[in-house]
Amino acid sequence: QVQLVESGGGLVQAGGSLRLSCAASGRTFSSYAMNWFRQAPGKEREFVAAISGSGGSTYYADSVKGRFTISRDNAKNTVYLQMNSLKPEDTAVYYCNAEVGRGDYWGQGTQVTVSS
Repeated sequence: QVQLVESGGGLVQAGGSLRLSCAASGRTFSSYAMNWFRQAPGKEREFVAAISGSGGSTYYADSVKGRFTISRDNAKNTVYLQMNSLKPEDTAVYYCNAEVGRGDYWGQGTQVTVSS
């Protein structure tokens, strides 16, 4: 069992920055990859970024590449999403996700709103 809790969302102007955090509890954090997804109103949930268990490999959606950075601190059981140069189209609920064994775990989400 893995529990995920996101934080750090909020309202920011276009061009601004936010850092999201996702704290994990349960099984050994460094043994599994972590993902960030987002869901805008009226749209399907979409992949944003992923990071391997060690943190050595990262992957990004084309829409955020060069603006967002995913990282993790395995000593703190936390994954981060640094979001820079935010755009109104980045407005969404952001979720962290972990696939551990046969389980697919999600946090409750944190709202990010970017005003123009």
